[in-house]
Amino acid sequence: MIEARHLRVLRAVSATGSFSAAGRELGCTQPAVSQQMKALEASVGTPLLIRTGREMRLTQAGEALVRHAAGIIAGLTAAEEEVAAIAGLRAGRVRLVSFPSGSSTLVPTALAALRAAHPGTRVSLEEAEPPRSVEMLREGDCDVTLAFRYEGAAKVGGAAGPDEWDDLVIRPLLTDRLVGLVPEGHRLARAGAVAIGDLADEPWIAGCPRCRAQLIEVCERAGFTPRIDFATDDYPAVVGLVGAGLGVAVLPELAIESVRPKGARTVTVEPALRREIVALTLPDLAQVPAVAATLDQLARAAAR
Repeated sequence: MIEARHLRVLRAVSATGSFSAAGRELGCTQPAVSQQMKALEASVGTPLLIRTGREMRLTQAGEALVRHAAGIIAGLTAAEEEVAAIAGLRAGRVRLVSFPSGSSTLVPTALAALRAAHPGTRVSLEEAEPPRSVEMLREGDCDVTLAFRYEGAAKVGGAAGPDEWDDLVIRPLLTDRLVGLVPEGHRLARAGAVAIGDLADEPWIAGCPRCRAQLIEVCERAGFTPRIDFATDDYPAVVGLVGAGLGVAVLPELAIESVRPKGARTVTVEPALRREIVALTLPDLAQVPAVAATLDQLARAAAR
């Protein structure tokens, strides 16, 4: 195998014409130059230098290697500089996947802070709900994913079980409480707290598949099966349907933050329903400076 350090020595010998002069240029001894030349000739399996007295002359193979050495060394130097820039956060790329309510609340704050601190780091954003977003991480389609799982949820309907993320690096961000959403004129709109069973006879508007599975599980624990009239992944659409008097819903507080609930009121739901918001990455990716910085900024955004 040809080593870059040997190529550098060969170029110096070719340029200066002797081992001693090459040693002075490279800052090493004449025997060290001689030793590295012998190692290089052993690697390529043919002589590279013809020794005539105190001077050195390249063989045909030596001339060919010197001709290629400039490009090889330049490429290695460029690679070293690019890697150093990435390691020093002067450059780099992070592919981020987030669920919609995370995209509209946590992500903007985190990415603005990341850009201010490390303007050379580029971040792309794509939206996907778990479990698809977690699959994208494992398949190599992203570097960081924002995901959530419900506290105490059974692993049904795509819900995250306690061991589902054991192979990933988990950065906890926040606990997001779910609140009830009812029309302004609803009989429970002014209630301080509402038991989930008090809404048993209402038409429901449900969210994403994982949220829908959680809603059904919670309602069944309370003794009823919700009548879901509408289902949509679009939180503003859920709020709009409730505001129009077409049903009730349970939404994460994080989703309410980015939507003005016109015509609807939020109420506290009992028993308390919560979901854990996390950022996930792969163990090897967690060591990449740009990925680590992104995780740190997401954690700071969640702490505000």
